[in-house]
Amino acid sequence: MNLTNSIDIRTLRFFISVYNAQNFSSVARKEDVSASMISRTIQQLEDALGQQLFYRNTRAITPTESGKLFFEYAKRITEQFDEAQKALQDKTIEPSGLVRINTPVFFGQRHIAPWLAGLSERYPRLLIELIQTDEFIDPLRDSTDLIFRIGTLTDSSFHARIFGTQKYHLAASPSYIAKYGALDHPKELNDHKCLVYKGFEGPNRWLVRKPNEEWIHYPIVPLLASNNAESLMMAALNGMGIVLFPDWLIGEALKDGKLIKLLPQYEASIKSQPQHIAAIYPNVRHPPLNIRVIIDYFAEVYGETPYWQD
Repeated sequence: MNLTNSIDIRTLRFFISVYNAQNFSSVARKEDVSASMISRTIQQLEDALGQQLFYRNTRAITPTESGKLFFEYAKRITEQFDEAQKALQDKTIEPSGLVRINTPVFFGQRHIAPWLAGLSERYPRLLIELIQTDEFIDPLRDSTDLIFRIGTLTDSSFHARIFGTQKYHLAASPSYIAKYGALDHPKELNDHKCLVYKGFEGPNRWLVRKPNEEWIHYPIVPLLASNNAESLMMAALNGMGIVLFPDWLIGEALKDGKLIKLLPQYEASIKSQPQHIAAIYPNVRHPPLNIRVIIDYFAEVYGETPYWQD
């Protein structure tokens, strides 16, 4: 007979408690059982393992080297059991209650808000508060449960689910190109009418490079600068000038031919580091069920390759 078959989770929990308390009586009081029962359980565990786990004397119970080694495995086993139990319980619990979501303004309008009806239909007991801002948000200070953000991920105190990497395109309307011509080289940008987004960090820098080469900043004097991307889009669609915008913002206009991609043999950006589109939440071992189902929902909606990049 294999004695290790008789070791159960309860036995492991008793062992961990004794290891931490180094006392049978205090564990017995906590578990509302007799000290002799705790002592007998530890003895049976030692018999099953064929190892002495504790030194016992009248003053203290101290772990042996075998006890110290087994403690690490016992703790890992019980933690994994708890995780499995929680995952199974979550499958029977319906997401419910208020979830506070924060998104960038225009990304939220185009790629969060249109999908909230489907999210609500799938999880009807969820209540959603959607705040849209392009400024930095501290989720703990601002009581935010989930943040959709675009940028370089550096803060290890938060966990992130990355949906994709943002790509930028230089683009102008067919009427603008017909009137002013297309570009052959990025250095010609300063001779064209440029429409530049100006956020709280200042005007965007326009960076251009050939694939796998260094980024080059091409200074420009904007014909129009604005903190409203939709206004710049409208101006570009009406033939006013060239924009440098992310794929999720102008992808549809490019597909419809309302805007034409310029310098397609080059890559363009506003920052030299990759800009990830991600859902961010506090770095906890077990994120709440409400957060997990929302992240999974949008991962399903966006697809392995975000739909705006197809």
